[in-house]
Amino acid sequence: MPELVFFSGTMDCGKSTLALQIGHNRSARGLQGVIFTRDDRAGEGKLSSRLGLVTEAVEADEDMDVYAHLVDHITRGGRADYVIVDEAQFLAPVQIDQLARIVDDLGLDVFAFGITTDFRTKLFPGSQRLIELADRVETLQVEALCWCGARATHNARTVGGEMVVEGAQVVVGDVNQLAGEVGYEVLCRRHHQRRMTSATARAGALSPDVLPVTSG
Repeated sequence: MPELVFFSGTMDCGKSTLALQIGHNRSARGLQGVIFTRDDRAGEGKLSSRLGLVTEAVEADEDMDVYAHLVDHITRGGRADYVIVDEAQFLAPVQIDQLARIVDDLGLDVFAFGITTDFRTKLFPGSQRLIELADRVETLQVEALCWCGARATHNARTVGGEMVVEGAQVVVGDVNQLAGEVGYEVLCRRHHQRRMTSATARAGALSPDVLPVTSG
């Protein structure tokens, strides 16, 4: 039976790499898929992995009817044996409904990949709808690590290494950005709650002793 499967995890846990691997495995068996993405780090119409792999994709902008696009593709003689959607958290809830319709009406497997919560620990609307509708929700087994070595469970937005907790939900960026740029870092819950990034932790470790010292 075809399924809508949501592969979720934090940033830097290999979601896009797995998406590319699933596409590769199926193409090696003679199957052809349609790949959708939104706001990939490599630019419009790209699905990229931090390992350096990139493939072409359909940019699913906010006005696209994903179901209608796929029907039109097939009607024009295109082939679609499965669908891959990367950065699925950025899709609107109605577009997630359209993915479910692709499974139910067209009988195709849909593999969606995305992060669950934003830098404020709030659910992305697209991810919330996927959790509500997906036949399966799979947590990726590759664990991203916080700077302290613990399992990273939260995504933090940073500016110049400092964690920020206000701003638009969607700001395209990546991990390990240059100082002064908007970037992201994965943290364990403890350090996300304390707003302690790797940069602020280093600064704290290098700070001079501020305890009062008196001579005997």
